[in-house]
Amino acid sequence: MDKTLDDYDQAILRVLAAEGRISITDLAGQINLSNTPTQARVKRLEKDGIITGYKAMLDPVKLGLDHIAFVEVKLDDTREAALSAFNAAVMAVPEVEECHMTASRFDYILKVRTSSMKAYRQVLGEQISSLPHVSNTSTHVVMEAVKEELI
Repeated sequence: MDKTLDDYDQAILRVLAAEGRISITDLAGQINLSNTPTQARVKRLEKDGIITGYKAMLDPVKLGLDHIAFVEVKLDDTREAALSAFNAAVMAVPEVEECHMTASRFDYILKVRTSSMKAYRQVLGEQISSLPHVSNTSTHVVMEAVKEELI
C-alpha cells in the first residue's frame, strides 16, 4: 500500500477494531463523515489488506480456557528448512494462539491457552515438544491477564 492513512482512515480503524459490526451510518456519524465516503474508505482499507476480516471476539474464561502459558522454544537447527518445518507444524496445534520468532536466547515464543495445567502439560509433552527441531522449552505460566486485546 502506497498511501498513508489519514485521520479519517485511522478513526475508521479505531472504531471498527472496537465495534466490528457497526453500521456504515453509525460509523460515519462517529467519524463525522457522510455515508458514501465512509463506505468507500472502508472498501479501500479492505482492498488494500489493512482490514483483513471481521470476527466474533470470544471470552476464553467463559469457554473454560483460562490457563495461559508463554513457552520459550529453542530449536536445534535454525537454517531456513528447519524454521519452515517448525512454522508449518506449529500452525496445526490449536492450543497455540500465537507464535513469534524472536531475536533472543530462544528462537520462538508461543502463547498457549488451555483449560488447566494438566491440559497444558499434555499439549507441551505430546505436541509442542515433538514439533520439528525443538531442543528445549521453558514455560512461563500467567497468573492474571491484566491487559489482553487484539488490534
